[in-house]
Amino acid sequence: MSGGFVFSEKPIEIESGEGAYLYGEDGTEYLDFGASYAVATLGHAHPAVTEAVQEQAARLTYVQASYPVSVRTDLYEKLAALGPGDIDNVWLCNSGTEANEAAMKFARSATGREKIVATKRGFHGRTLGALAMTWKDKYKKPFEPLAGGVEFVPYGDSEALAEAVDEETAALFLEPVQGEGGIHPASAEYLEHAREVTDEAGAALVFDEIQTGVGRTGDLWACDGVGVEPDILTAAKGIANGLPLGTTLVADWIAENPGDHGSTFSGGPVVAAAANATLDTVVDEDVPANAAHVGEYLRSELEAAVEEHDLPVREVRGVGLMIGIQVKRGANRVLKNLALSEQVLALPAGRTVVRLLPPLIIDETHADQFVDSLVEVLG
Repeated sequence: MSGGFVFSEKPIEIESGEGAYLYGEDGTEYLDFGASYAVATLGHAHPAVTEAVQEQAARLTYVQASYPVSVRTDLYEKLAALGPGDIDNVWLCNSGTEANEAAMKFARSATGREKIVATKRGFHGRTLGALAMTWKDKYKKPFEPLAGGVEFVPYGDSEALAEAVDEETAALFLEPVQGEGGIHPASAEYLEHAREVTDEAGAALVFDEIQTGVGRTGDLWACDGVGVEPDILTAAKGIANGLPLGTTLVADWIAENPGDHGSTFSGGPVVAAAANATLDTVVDEDVPANAAHVGEYLRSELEAAVEEHDLPVREVRGVGLMIGIQVKRGANRVLKNLALSEQVLALPAGRTVVRLLPPLIIDETHADQFVDSLVEVLG
C-alpha cells in the first residue's frame, strides 16, 4: 500500500515556492491561487516566517504545553488580544478539525447540553465529531455511526435557525462564508439573528473561521466585518503560514467549565514561532486591507471578462480573497486545463465552482494573470 493512498495526486510535482508562485521539479512556474486551501497566507517561503522557524528550531523544537515557553506564551497573548471582542481564552491544537472538535466539547461541557445545530452545505472537518457537523453524505457515510445530536438547517434561513436553536441546544456552528459548500457569504442580518437566537436559548454561537480567518475576507476575522461576536471562534489553515496549527478562542463563560481536554502537540514552539511571525506580519503590514482591495479588483475584472468574452460562467461571488466562480461546465475540467495549459493552480468547491484562495500578498498583476488565464481556458 502506497503512503499517499488517501489522496488523489496531481500530475505536477512541486519542488519549491516563493511568494505567490510554486515551482515544479523541472523549473516550471505555477501561479498559486489555491494556497493549499488558504494555508499560505503570506505566500511561500516568507522570510519572516522562515527566520522565526529556523531560530526556534535551533533553540527548542518541542516541550509539552504544561511547561511555559515564552514563544507559546507570546502566541496565547497575541491571539487573546487579536480575537474578536472579549474572546480571549485560547486553546491551541494542530488542525481545523481538532479546533472544531474542541469547540464541540467545550460547548457541551459549558452548557450541559448535547444538541448541536449546523447548516446544510457546511464543512467543519473529517474527524468523527466535526464530521457529524459536516453536511455532505460523501464525507460521512463510510464512517457512520458518528457523534449524535446534530440537526441541520438551511444556510441563510433565519426562520429555520429560530426553530432549531432551543433550550436543548449546546451550540450553533456557522461558517461566516461557506468554503467547501461553494463560497456562499452569510449576510450580516443572518449572523446577527444567529447571535440573537443563541443568546435567547443560552446556547454557544460558534463561528468556524478555519478558512475565513487571518485576513482572508478583508478583516482579520470575517465576523469583524459584520460586527457580530461569537462565543467560540475556531481558526487554523493560514494562521502559521504552512505549519500545522489550529486554535479555539472562547468567551469567559465557556472557559469556566470547558471539561477535560488535551493534546500532546498543543502549540509546539516551532509552530508557535511561525504563527507569531505570521500574525505580526498580517497586522503590521495590514494584509487584510490588501485582501480587500485586490479581492474587489479581481472580482470586478472577472465579471468584466465574463461579460466581454461571453464566458460560460453563471456567477462570481465571494468576499476579500475568498472567491467562487460558478461555471457552466465541470469545475474539475477547468482546473485541470488551468494547471496544465496555463500553469495556474486553483481549487474546486463542489462540481461547478472554481474556488480562489490565493496568498493574501498578491497584487493586481497577479489578478490580471489569473483573469487572462481563465479567459484562455473558458473562451
